[in-house]
Amino acid sequence: MKILITGCKGQLGSQIINILKEGTSELGDISEVYKTAEIIGVDIEDLDISNLQSVKSLLVKVKPNVVINSAAYTNVDGCESNQDLAFKVNSVGPRNLAISCEQIGAKLIHISTDYVFEGNGTVPYKEYDITNPVSIYGKTKLLGESYVREFCSRYFIVRTAWLYGYNGKNFVKTIIKVAKEKGHLDVVDDQRGNPTNAEDLAYHILKLALTDEYGVYHCTGIGECSWYDFAKAIIEYAGIGCTVSSITSDKINRAAKRPSFSSLDNMMLRCSVGDKMRGWREALKIFVGKYNMSNNM
Repeated sequence: MKILITGCKGQLGSQIINILKEGTSELGDISEVYKTAEIIGVDIEDLDISNLQSVKSLLVKVKPNVVINSAAYTNVDGCESNQDLAFKVNSVGPRNLAISCEQIGAKLIHISTDYVFEGNGTVPYKEYDITNPVSIYGKTKLLGESYVREFCSRYFIVRTAWLYGYNGKNFVKTIIKVAKEKGHLDVVDDQRGNPTNAEDLAYHILKLALTDEYGVYHCTGIGECSWYDFAKAIIEYAGIGCTVSSITSDKINRAAKRPSFSSLDNMMLRCSVGDKMRGWREALKIFVGKYNMSNNM
């Protein structure tokens, strides 16, 4: 079995590779099938997914059984000012991978986002709910989903949210750093979603990869909160003496509009391979403990 992972240096891609190498995760062991799997990790310096010929050439040469696309342009505000780049990476890239996977008969697991939804509801979005993104990031990611559906017959579209992992930049690491430096934080409390540990997401992606349960999935931590709640929990678990005040989104000057409510419901997971995602507080507490330990060694 060959697995090609794009965006292999990002927080999700690196976590998938780590679990594959270890054969286990915080949620339990992965299938024995992966013990003999060949892992091919590529990042931007190895493969420009926006170039169709480059993607075709690599996939024909490598012939992976599964392609996991965790490459994306995730700078939400940057997408507003760099729309061509956002389009190339978030829309054209998935299209190219879908076309190439179909050509060689590979499965494609494409990672998407809660930002494909408008975010004006009060009940967690299910996979069948109508999408209506309000930012360029969300719009380009949604088009990427559409291309995957159109050009590949063996696809998994996995939407996640508020992701954090041991590698790369994320909200958890930023809060810990700034809290230690400043001792006080102002965090928005009018945006709600699901904090998701990359470990949990990676485990479920590898579970899906061994099945033919194709379709659209939501895969986020269980339970929802605001960014303010999230920040307070991070500081509590990190044991940092820092105060946190809640503010509204209009107090922050940002180029892109964010959905005010983008909580997702993991319905498809429950109805197929099973939902073992942890509660967001449980997964966060373990992450912060390990992160603090690794940084204090």
